Amino acid sequence: MDAKYIQDKLNTKFIGNRLDYYETIDSTHLLAKKLSINEIENGMIIFADNQTSGIGTHERKWFTGDGQNLSFDMIFNTQFDIKKIENLTLTLAECIVKTLKELYNIEAYIKKPNDVILNGKKIAGILTETVAVGNIIKKLFIGIGININQTYFPGSLENLATSLKNEFGKEFDRLEVFSKFLELFEKEYFNIINIKEEN
Repeated sequence: MDAKYIQDKLNTKFIGNRLDYYETIDSTHLLAKKLSINEIENGMIIFADNQTSGIGTHERKWFTGDGQNLSFDMIFNTQFDIKKIENLTLTLAECIVKTLKELYNIEAYIKKPNDVILNGKKIAGILTETVAVGNIIKKLFIGIGININQTYFPGSLENLATSLKNEFGKEFDRLEVFSKFLELFEKEYFNIINIKEEN
């Protein structure tokens, strides 16, 4: 798999027009935050099949599996007032829930602020960070992890985390989930822009 193969699956207008693919990386989120403003293309994605030091919320480790799950960061150059995205994490979680419902009629729910739960266990997590000047956000980093085909979760994660394959006993198409999520989220992102333009 390579970046072009992934991009050919997408139906977005600008998110993912630049996609950097890594077979293995320490963390998509750490790499995203190292990029300078000149290296960032608005809506770019860093996508990894395997993360050796994936980051969850509260600096916990996010276990990704090797080519089994979705782990990626979206990066935006923005000029938003911070108030415009105060519900962003919830919006992202809603997009994940809607993705599973529209594709597979799977009912997941949101455990605020940033977890998606399926059958009592965590199936997806969201990490958002910003770089701001005053109240104006200049850079927005969104890290997403969705457990798709992973069947083994080490240690205590066995009782806390799950995947689509674990719950339904079959393989799912990671890129189908990826494409649908991006399509849904891009519409929400345009709503944020419209709100900004109208005020």
